[in-house]
Amino acid sequence: MSVQSSRSTGVTKTDRSRTPKEAWLIVALLFLFMLINFADKAVIGIAAVPIMEELQLSPRQFGLLGSSFYLLFSVSAIVTGFIVNRVETRWALLVMGLVWALTQFPMIGTVGFATIMACRIALGAGEGPAYPVALHSTYKWFPNQLRTLPTAVVAQGAGIGIMVALPLLNWVIMHYSWHWAFGVLGIAGLAWTAAWLALGREGSLTAATPADPTPTPERIAYGQLLLSPTIIASWCASFGAQWGLSQALSWQGAFLIKGLGFAQGSIGLLGALPAGASVILVIAAGWFSQRLLARGVSSRVARGIFGGACVALGGAALAITPYAPGIPVKIALTTIGVALPSVIYVIGNAVVSEIAPVAQRGALLAIGTAFSTSAGLLAPYIMGSVVETAATPLDGFNTGFMICGVIMLIGGVIWDGADATGARDDAVGERNASGGSRVCLIGGSLAYLEKGVGRQSRALPPRHFEIRPIARQPP
Repeated sequence: MSVQSSRSTGVTKTDRSRTPKEAWLIVALLFLFMLINFADKAVIGIAAVPIMEELQLSPRQFGLLGSSFYLLFSVSAIVTGFIVNRVETRWALLVMGLVWALTQFPMIGTVGFATIMACRIALGAGEGPAYPVALHSTYKWFPNQLRTLPTAVVAQGAGIGIMVALPLLNWVIMHYSWHWAFGVLGIAGLAWTAAWLALGREGSLTAATPADPTPTPERIAYGQLLLSPTIIASWCASFGAQWGLSQALSWQGAFLIKGLGFAQGSIGLLGALPAGASVILVIAAGWFSQRLLARGVSSRVARGIFGGACVALGGAALAITPYAPGIPVKIALTTIGVALPSVIYVIGNAVVSEIAPVAQRGALLAIGTAFSTSAGLLAPYIMGSVVETAATPLDGFNTGFMICGVIMLIGGVIWDGADATGARDDAVGERNASGGSRVCLIGGSLAYLEKGVGRQSRALPPRHFEIRPIARQPP
């Protein structure tokens, strides 16, 4: 294949109007899938104080419960990522939905610390692959240039899940018990599984097609992909964002009650504020990023620098939270600090999907999720430890927010630094096993370069490129 300017004759333009209507039905189902996924995660936080009081747990013990969810999360994400390279995502998603439901029902009865931990570990194993597999399924319906918006919609199942579920689950806790909050989620999981079995389908974009004129090689060595500065930087930024998210999912309720003095009945809506803000921010950011790409702005700017800045600014908000005067300002800063970095979940995965060949995309998305969510093994436990040793609960929460903010700042700076240096342009390149071409990034998209095609060709604006297959020349 060779790179040709779109000004040349005979170059076909990308057809962006062929996404089937069924694709948006799949996006809607995967949106609900992520809604239940994050409600399952967030219920432990809204029920934090009742659980601690009933089981007489210390902050450190409760932090261990929060972290236990992530014990098998990363391992499961990686293993399932490789599985969905060979098995249809439809069946993987069906099994995950069923596992989620079944792990919630034991919580209805009388349970102890060990039972809750076992259920949370099993739930984490079932939910670890959820987001990357959902994205892999989505990307089988949309070509690269149209992926940012559906990615944002699927991702915001998480935000809306928390925003809708927390007030509802808090109502169940107040009128029944925290045990039945878990039971409600089990019923919801079974309902989604039945709907997916009836309506779920596999997309057809499993290789380069007319809907996606930018071909990718069948495979690239995993070592080369994993050492790409772009991919590493994306994962570092996501690690920082996940630190804040996992900390909030486990401790937001306790922070509002023990730290700021609110009653259990009033924290449902307050706890949902970060999720509500993230819904607006992430969908707006996904739309804005996709619009920049459509106007010819490089992926480095539209996805890279933009995403890293969101993580860094969220970290700055959390880092100054201890010095904020008054409860309203603290709530505002913690809301921004959790919501703004969530933009990277959309943009970072879209960038990785640009680089990874289709045959390896599921595994690479899963590895990235495994790396970033390993932050969840540390964040809840560290927050519990500092709260337990602090003079007052609020002092402990302030220290935890400071630690989280610094980690987010570092992740955001690494991401922006990698893109600012331009390292991404040559991050992925190797000899294609089938011939004398190599793989490189041009304007944020993978392309084959024939021998002799060098940097001078890549200096043209990204929007002037189209990739056309040509007959392979004999050696």
